[in-house]
Amino acid sequence: MKRFHIAISVRDIQRSVADYSARLGCEPSLVVPNEYALWRTPQLNFSIRKVDEATGPLRHLGWEDPTAPAFGTSVDVNGIVWEQFTAEQQSAEISQIWPGCKAAT
Repeated sequence: MKRFHIAISVRDIQRSVADYSARLGCEPSLVVPNEYALWRTPQLNFSIRKVDEATGPLRHLGWEDPTAPAFGTSVDVNGIVWEQFTAEQQSAEISQIWPGCKAAT
């Protein structure tokens, strides 16, 4: 089963973690202090990442797909970036960006 993925930009990780934890009814499975947080629910793979520059809140959409052969991206007809990855591939990307941080799969 594919799990829908949403990635958004935020300015305040700590406040956003509190807000989205309340909205989702669970704590994140991973928090990189002041940088990133990831929630995995049965329906959703949701991540937030701190940005300082003026960008839109949507970073990308995608699918956590246990059959994905590799981490991949594509762009739809509206210019929205879509990623496809396994939980393990996402964990490897997180560890590459934030060395020493082990993401739960």
